[in-house]
Amino acid sequence: QVQLVESGGGLVQPGGSLRLNCTASGRTFNSYAMGWFRQAPGKDREFVGTISASGITTYYADSVRGRFTISRDNAKNTVYLQMNSLKPEDTAVYYCTARRSLIATSALDYDYWGQGTQVTVSS
Repeated sequence: QVQLVESGGGLVQPGGSLRLNCTASGRTFNSYAMGWFRQAPGKDREFVGTISASGITTYYADSVRGRFTISRDNAKNTVYLQMNSLKPEDTAVYYCTARRSLIATSALDYDYWGQGTQVTVSS
């Protein structure tokens, strides 16, 4: 069982930056691929990006590629989502996810989810 806790959300102006953190429980964090998803009001949950268990491989949605960066520190059981050049359309609840396998882009492929953290981009 893996428990995930996100932090770092908040209100930011367009063009600004924010870093989300996700800390996992357990001693096998380095066996899990991690993902980030988001859900805006009235919309389906959307894939943002993912990182392999080793941290070597990352993959992003077209909507965030070049602006968002995922990284991880396996010694701290933490994965990060660095968000730059934020836009109002990035406003959503952001979720951290984990799966004990290769990276994936479908929410159905992930086994564990955090409670989510709100990101609001507005002037």
